[in-house]
Amino acid sequence: MTPGSPSAFSAVDATLGYLYQVRSALLWALRRQKNEPDFLVSIETLDDVTFETTGGNPTDLLQTKHHRKGSASLTDASPDLWKTLRVWFEGHASGQIPPTASLYLVTTSSAPDGSAAYRLRANSRDASAAQHALDATAATSTNLGNKVAYAAYLEASPTERTAILAKVCIIDAAPTVVDLDKELRDEVFWAAGREHHAAFLDRLEGWWLRRVLRQLTEATHDRVGSVEIEAQMADLREQFKHDALPIDEDLLGFTLDDATTAAHEDATFVRQLELIKAGKRRIAAAVRDYYRAFEQRSRWLRDDLVVGLDLNKYEQRLYQEWELVFEAMRDDVGDDATDAAQEKAARSVLAWAERTPIPMRPSVMEPFVTRGSLHMLADEVRIGWHPEFRARLEALLRTTGRTS
Repeated sequence: MTPGSPSAFSAVDATLGYLYQVRSALLWALRRQKNEPDFLVSIETLDDVTFETTGGNPTDLLQTKHHRKGSASLTDASPDLWKTLRVWFEGHASGQIPPTASLYLVTTSSAPDGSAAYRLRANSRDASAAQHALDATAATSTNLGNKVAYAAYLEASPTERTAILAKVCIIDAAPTVVDLDKELRDEVFWAAGREHHAAFLDRLEGWWLRRVLRQLTEATHDRVGSVEIEAQMADLREQFKHDALPIDEDLLGFTLDDATTAAHEDATFVRQLELIKAGKRRIAAAVRDYYRAFEQRSRWLRDDLVVGLDLNKYEQRLYQEWELVFEAMRDDVGDDATDAAQEKAARSVLAWAERTPIPMRPSVMEPFVTRGSLHMLADEVRIGWHPEFRARLEALLRTTGRTS
């Protein structure tokens, strides 16, 4: 696909449209929680976004229409308007959409003054005038792209049209998919400090995207419950307190792959494990924890959740705790121990590192942070496991032609 070609732009527009749908659903769900604690929300069921009671009764249906520059006009013959009306009128005719459901068209387009869409907005409402304009358009327009929609509209009786349009609300000139950032941050304003709003929202949206993906792919009748959203918000609020830090779900669920293994096979911390004859599975676990701790710490730094001084203080604590255990091991093993005895003693220090939680902050208890951070120090040869790890590493590096 050539950049700049019509098909390329079409793909971009479609992708942005889907993202807009998903982000809009989250925004509306967060707003709804303020006044309605129990509801269900779904994507691509009855409509682009559907809100239901916990009993499964649809209450609000959203059609979302996104244009990158927000410059489209919602005229009386607008394809966006008539595609939406077709969905709703056919849904009512089939009985899928109950007559009590409110119908919203959320669009980045603008409704011209006096148009049918303008008359269906909340603050300039005149549903009778809107119906008159739509009746005329459906009866006289020669727009072939809207032909099926016109037919669906005209199949309804005038009384049915009045009833359906009474439930329609047009929300035009809505924020674009990018501008939704501000709207979403406003909704999480009190959940975290102002300086952490972006980091909080990134993690909330990451969870939301995974949850929507599950709703779309795993179960036909799956819906996202408001209780799930509140539980996730509560969990994130705890993680963003002063004595805590967020642990990202993708790192919690990270499974070591061949690429990550290969990228670290010559790492110094791996050489340190090989010196004491650690098993392959143990080394694989170390690589996994090293990667997760490195990535998590990088994200904390990037999101300004910690500063370099915090990490330096934490590493000093890790070093001091390791030093006590390491020197006790050296005292016990003595200077005349065999290689096998030294390796066994060294594996006991590694076992201490694998099972001892040393939190960076009081509520940061995820074990991989401690284990991975210790392996990061081992990679810098600031700590080690073998009683003679520095000398052994120097010899190993010389034989392989590397420098320390």
